[in-house]
Amino acid sequence: MSIDVSFLPALAAAFLLTFARVGAMVMLMPGIGEQNLPARVRLTIALVLTAILLPAHQNAYAVNLTALAPVIVMLFQEILIGVLLGLTARLAISALQTAGAVAAQQLGLGFVTAVDPTQNQQGMLVGNFLALLGITLVFATDMHHMVIAAMNDSYSIFKPGEVPLTGDMAQHITNVIATAFRIGIQLSAPFLAFGLLFNLGLGVLSRLMPQMQVFFIGLPLSILLGLLLMLLVIGAMMGTFVSYLEGVLGQLLPSR
Repeated sequence: MSIDVSFLPALAAAFLLTFARVGAMVMLMPGIGEQNLPARVRLTIALVLTAILLPAHQNAYAVNLTALAPVIVMLFQEILIGVLLGLTARLAISALQTAGAVAAQQLGLGFVTAVDPTQNQQGMLVGNFLALLGITLVFATDMHHMVIAAMNDSYSIFKPGEVPLTGDMAQHITNVIATAFRIGIQLSAPFLAFGLLFNLGLGVLSRLMPQMQVFFIGLPLSILLGLLLMLLVIGAMMGTFVSYLEGVLGQLLPSR
């Protein structure tokens, strides 16, 4: 009895190309693509997602195995598409870093830094807290399923073998960056107002009582009042962020 294994090279090529798209997304996806997450865990997630998506889209990969150049070109196209999907989610999360940086400056905590686990570099403590809270809400609300659904729907937008519309991709990334910055400033608006009023009050107090050391009184009071303000507005801030992130990810789901 003979076993026909002629399908294996085409299947292996389709798996490799699917893995390139999925792996690039997983590498950049917040909460999964972090450097402090073990590489084996990230690799396992990418392989599992590839195995799930491959049966549905295997026929889309018309790979010519007689030449190497078309396969290499298609591989880079798949990586570019995966980077676009993962980078969209990563840039959306950066709105919380912007809000945290502005809030920290207004509270007098701009000099307090710690390692940001989402970016693997030094970041302001308030921004790190908001970013971790945002990622927690993403998984708590099952919003990461939207990213996986966007990966599945990407095969109807970016068909394998077709040249990606780099102009539209660049425009999409530009819009995400601009919107993330705008949302970050909007989220930090209560702290901007607080900082303006508080520093204005300190200026008036220093004029009325020049002998008072305003800085030594104002800094602890600014931190205390600022943390109380954060306690009051954190729910509204994160609710606004979740709605914004849902809208950003919804743009990648044309079939829904």
